[in-house]
Amino acid sequence: MHPHSPDENPAARPAGSRSVDPRKLRADDLRYLLAVSRTGRLVTAADALGVDHTTVSRRITALEKSLGLRLIERGTEGWTLTDIGRAVSENARVIEEAIDRVVDTVAGQDSPSLHGTVRVSAPDGFGTVFATPALVRVRRRHPRLQVELITATRQLALRPSGFDLALVIGVPASSHLVTEHLTDYTLGLYASDDYLTRYGRPETVAELREHPLIFYIESMLQVGDLDIERHLPGMTPAFSSTNVFAQLEATRQGAGIGVLPAFLAQRTRLRRLLADEIDIRLPITLAVRREAVTHPAVGALWTALRHEVAERADELLPE
Repeated sequence: MHPHSPDENPAARPAGSRSVDPRKLRADDLRYLLAVSRTGRLVTAADALGVDHTTVSRRITALEKSLGLRLIERGTEGWTLTDIGRAVSENARVIEEAIDRVVDTVAGQDSPSLHGTVRVSAPDGFGTVFATPALVRVRRRHPRLQVELITATRQLALRPSGFDLALVIGVPASSHLVTEHLTDYTLGLYASDDYLTRYGRPETVAELREHPLIFYIESMLQVGDLDIERHLPGMTPAFSSTNVFAQLEATRQGAGIGVLPAFLAQRTRLRRLLADEIDIRLPITLAVRREAVTHPAVGALWTALRHEVAERADELLPE
């Protein structure tokens, strides 16, 4: 449902070009804008706020009418905030944090706990093996915090939405993000003992062409750093999947030689092949939307993720 009626089209003018009567602003409407900025979906924002999506649409429309500005717009992956919408959302976070402090005061807590919902996006493998334990650890300390983890191996849109914090392979290019190189990780060639017994062990990179390869679906892959042509020129996967756990299972089942993250393959009985010749190293970048940087819960998760990769560096970059 589009939150703007046909005859309501707030002009996209700079914030300083018109005066706004603060008495007409409802602070609670800003919470609805924050929810949409985190989720990128009206329905998901409504679920987080305990209302229906028409209420979210109506409240954001009312806020836009009060300000005389368009705050959200339809994007390729849901609703995104306009530039002025991001600025409004960033300033609105202090209202949400103040409400949280009031709740803590009433509850009689000595130290403030984290509240609200934080959405994290991460690749399937890294999100499961590294992000999940870090997020769980923060949740133990702050049981009233809601953490949502979305796993997908993809690039971030130039105007990202639908998350507060994202872990991505490579380095995203967007002025709307604050980024930090979190870690590197290794991918290598792996095969099962059964496969090697049946079809032999390749001793050179050239001999790899005689074996079926297991990797991502090239036509659906949006992450340039995972382009197989960069690492194994001229080779095409015989079995491919958008999910790294399916690739891992296919390798375990003897479907071929998998190009897999070491941190996943080392948890199995798979054998590493041609380790000296094929040792692919890729960066994991931590990206935060600019308006979410000062959010206490985002900061807590950011710190927890740093700690997780530092403590387990030997899994990511094995000798």
